[in-house]
Amino acid sequence: MEQQLTGKVAVVTGGGSGIGAAIALLFAREGADVAVLDRDEQHAAAVAEESGSFGGRTTAIAVDVTDGEAVQQAMARVVEELGGIDVLVSAAGILDETPLLEMTEATFDKVLAVDLKGVFLAARWAAPHMVERGGGRIINIASQLGIKGGTGLTHYVAAKAGVIGMTKAMALELAEHRILVNSIAPGPVVTPLIEGLSEEWKAAKQAELPIGRFGQAHEVAPTALLLASSPGGDLYTGQTLGPNSGDVMP
Repeated sequence: MEQQLTGKVAVVTGGGSGIGAAIALLFAREGADVAVLDRDEQHAAAVAEESGSFGGRTTAIAVDVTDGEAVQQAMARVVEELGGIDVLVSAAGILDETPLLEMTEATFDKVLAVDLKGVFLAARWAAPHMVERGGGRIINIASQLGIKGGTGLTHYVAAKAGVIGMTKAMALELAEHRILVNSIAPGPVVTPLIEGLSEEWKAAKQAELPIGRFGQAHEVAPTALLLASSPGGDLYTGQTLGPNSGDVMP
């Protein structure tokens, strides 16, 4: 079967673990050259090494997605090492469970900085390179909680709702440059982020799901592949796709 991303260069933030890692590996399997960006250099290097086993070029870059200058430099390094940027996946994220009445301003700001500002910065500094290439794809990882809300997660819900809205604005603005921008709003997925939540939260959430179980990261990655590939993703822009175990039914 023909690989769907042959000749493409993909950047994945948060690519060292969870959904980001699963997407990086699938993209590499489908022929892309992959840049794995993560705050954890060792995790990024491990995923990049595994991605390279599929035959393409890879690079691992340690970066804090809340640092605009660092993100700009990371994108420039990708272009220098891999020749350009065709696809950006913003999967970097953090999460903790804090009731609103106990949430500090610092906690709120920290989550918004990574989960919302980090998505903006990645797009801000990847998009110019896509313009130079004559187009591209941006895929922002949101969450179904950005649509339906969730207890103990005011900061996270605000950030993910912001990602969904920002995706629409980016899609409208970048369409003239042939850059398609979409988001993915997964349901609960077994990742280090979810594992950090309380057993009570996880049990209650699982009981709500029509499918009856949390997803796995490798089950979300094919949605990103659809949006990154052609012709499968050619008619999508400003959209939010929801591999969410039935948690949200628009």
